[in-house]
Amino acid sequence: MNLLANTLTIFSLGCGFISIIFSLEGHFTFACWAIIISVIFDGLDGQVARRNPIPSEFGKELDSLVDVVSFGIAPASMGYFFIYSRFNFPATLILFMYLISSVLRLAKYNVTPKEQLKHFFLGLPTTASGGTLASFILVYKRYTQMPPPAHFFQILVLALAFLMVSKVPYPNLDGLRQLLTGNMLFILEIIFIPLIAVLVFFLFTHTILPELIVFALFAIYLLFSPFVVKSLNTNL
Repeated sequence: MNLLANTLTIFSLGCGFISIIFSLEGHFTFACWAIIISVIFDGLDGQVARRNPIPSEFGKELDSLVDVVSFGIAPASMGYFFIYSRFNFPATLILFMYLISSVLRLAKYNVTPKEQLKHFFLGLPTTASGGTLASFILVYKRYTQMPPPAHFFQILVLALAFLMVSKVPYPNLDGLRQLLTGNMLFILEIIFIPLIAVLVFFLFTHTILPELIVFALFAIYLLFSPFVVKSLNTNL
């Protein structure tokens, strides 16, 4: 199990590295998808690792180091090269704050007792943060073929950086299963019905693309997960 989990982690690292290469070459669509695929590998390695009765300290440290590359450096680099054609000091500073926040988030996770993280994280996971940034750029590029306004992008990056180092609760995969199985009607009412309405609107005005669906999933997790956890008053 440890070998399989570590192998999936390495695949996640490879996707992050490939994303950086694509960003340097200006192939931003491929760079975004590489990060999203890295998110999938990261989720898979976590699930495999949890099935191992003997936790691997090596695997935990490896996973955190890989996350710094795939969801810290890779998204920050991609965003910078996508928007700015030459050196921009404010953007460099803001994206460095994003990188610092991702490192602090992972360091905090490593020192937090695991019994406190059975069903939720404190702070936005770096995986979700990197995926949100990548899917946002993916959608924006697909619909407009132009970079988003620099100030809007900087606000998004700062918001993600703040959420990563905050104490806002975000459910992990086990917590999401509990929410979905125990409170399906509530979840449908406050999340999926509005989401379906938005997708129907896009169906009649644009073509619904996979990029939009991926971004919508990250946006739901980013915006609604803390609200759902608190509103349900669960023990997650």
